[in-house]
Amino acid sequence: MCASFRLIEYLNRGKTLFNEVQDKNAPVLAGAVHDVTIEGIAREGDGIARIQGFVIFVPGTKVGDQVKIKIEKVLRKFAIAALEAN
Repeated sequence: MCASFRLIEYLNRGKTLFNEVQDKNAPVLAGAVHDVTIEGIAREGDGIARIQGFVIFVPGTKVGDQVKIKIEKVLRKFAIAALEAN
């Protein structure tokens, strides 16, 4: 059984892998703009930045990039952001 099929099965049970709940303790909010430095790369190739230790995935970046990002989605353990147009 492939991983994608297992994920679909898991999601179909009415549960989600990551809860889409704005964590009141998260140091970022959806829609906020931040200047960050990309510190690492995730397995999927997205850049990883951190704000107060909170992980933010930023597609289309590489280690060392200093970029302006806009937070798109804040989940319990991490956030997803997009590059902000200059």
